[in-house]
Amino acid sequence: MRESAAERHDRLLALVRERGTARVSDLAGLLGVSPVTARRDVEALAARGLLDRVHGQVSWPRAQGAPSGLAGGGSGLVLGLLAPSATYYFAEVIRGAHEAAARAGARLILRISDYRPEEDRARAEGLLAAGAEGLLVAPGWRGPEDRLAYGDWPAELPVPAVLLERRAAPGTPLDGLDRVSSDHAHGVLLALRHLLELGHATPLLVARGDSPTALAVRAGYAEALAALGLEAPRAVIDSVPAETDPEGFERAVRALHEAVASGRASAALVHNDVDAIQMVQRLAELGVRVPEDLALIAYDDEVAALADIPLTAVAPPKRQVGRHATELLVERLVAGAGGGDEDEAVRRHLSLLPRLRVRASCGASRTTAV
Repeated sequence: MRESAAERHDRLLALVRERGTARVSDLAGLLGVSPVTARRDVEALAARGLLDRVHGQVSWPRAQGAPSGLAGGGSGLVLGLLAPSATYYFAEVIRGAHEAAARAGARLILRISDYRPEEDRARAEGLLAAGAEGLLVAPGWRGPEDRLAYGDWPAELPVPAVLLERRAAPGTPLDGLDRVSSDHAHGVLLALRHLLELGHATPLLVARGDSPTALAVRAGYAEALAALGLEAPRAVIDSVPAETDPEGFERAVRALHEAVASGRASAALVHNDVDAIQMVQRLAELGVRVPEDLALIAYDDEVAALADIPLTAVAPPKRQVGRHATELLVERLVAGAGGGDEDEAVRRHLSLLPRLRVRASCGASRTTAV
């Protein structure tokens, strides 16, 4: 399968994180891409503040703390963060965790799993070997089968751990851990209610099925329909990344186009932002206009505002998830250091509510948030 840009970006960030500083030309060779591609990737990551770039070299940003492979960093607690990615959704989660760690005088070190759950445990052990006294863990699960196969090990860690933007199956050892996550069911409910208030019939859902967020959005759709007293107009339209499966993506576009053209639907929620932007572009080529023919809401709000027609979007509280999880972990560690019995502490499952950011794709004339 061809590597996506996001996967390549994660590899690039991991290389810089390990080395501290690297030449762009060297990164091209290590990544197996052309110098032009490496420069473009570096420019994109530097623009987002994930890298510092000076005279043909890049370095890990000073504002994000010392790279995990380097000496230095602040005194005090050392926290480890295992994330499936350092870009798109999880970039904001990591940023929130870093900000909270800095406020607590702690050092945050990072490992990226690249959505390879079979490697999560080894990467967590690497964090412990690097001195982490507690861990923030976002396993690299893609679907329920990964959770079943690789789900219990965080509960066996020898240090306090907080599950991050993931939910465990009830009754499993993992369900006994502290966790902080977005309430995606609430986010879906906000989106559907907004579309109904605009006068649309039951909205469709177009969603991926390749991540815990995507699966939570799908489950939230069924819950929202029940809460609103609605019946599903048809099955969820399965979406896939256009860059890795263009034929599958085109099938999703055609299914949505057919629903609009036949009059069965005039509104849709699309997970995620990238798919939503690309679908709007392709639908326009097929004669479907947003918002005139189709009111559309994206899910994630990473790049939705940058579309030609700014997209209304559900915005999970990504940065706050990272911040609250870090604060909870620091609380656990400080209590343990103060002589308290960490094992007797009451565990917490904290759900944070997404917001709906209203833009032009639903026919709105102004930007707001609810």
